[in-house]
Amino acid sequence: MSEISENELELEEDTQKGKFLTFTLGAEAYGIEIKYVTEIIGMQPVTQVPDLPEYVKGIINLRGKIIPVIDMRLRFKKSSIEYNDRTCVVVVDIHEIAVGLIVDAVAEVLTIAEKDIVPPPQLQNGSYHQRFTKAIGKVGDDVKLILDSERVLSNDEVNFLEKIN
Repeated sequence: MSEISENELELEEDTQKGKFLTFTLGAEAYGIEIKYVTEIIGMQPVTQVPDLPEYVKGIINLRGKIIPVIDMRLRFKKSSIEYNDRTCVVVVDIHEIAVGLIVDAVAEVLTIAEKDIVPPPQLQNGSYHQRFTKAIGKVGDDVKLILDSERVLSNDEVNFLEKIN
């Protein structure tokens, strides 16, 4: 029986390979591997929690589960904007913790061929964006910055958010 489960799991991973949920933050387009995404919801009322970093907006109650939410604009040191009807929360599982990522708008699920995914350029001073960028996906004349989901949160942040969860 476990052999079937393992085969089903491998098949599921194969069908998700090369698929990315794309979203925007201002003029930039980002992608996150679809295997991390559990759902996409509209903006919810956020309860602020004291002593959190500015980019952690607080927590939401999603069907009885408490989920911390991160404003990705602030996480990437972009200017804050007022949320609108296009603003979404992308719920992801990072290090087995459900986290909501607030993005300007969700675009689409794209399949990007392996040959069209390249490593980010190496910068001398270790750029801030480079910490979060796993790769760059070439889609026609556009590029998508593919996030390294495992590095969106530092180990200290994961430990702190586990206590909230």
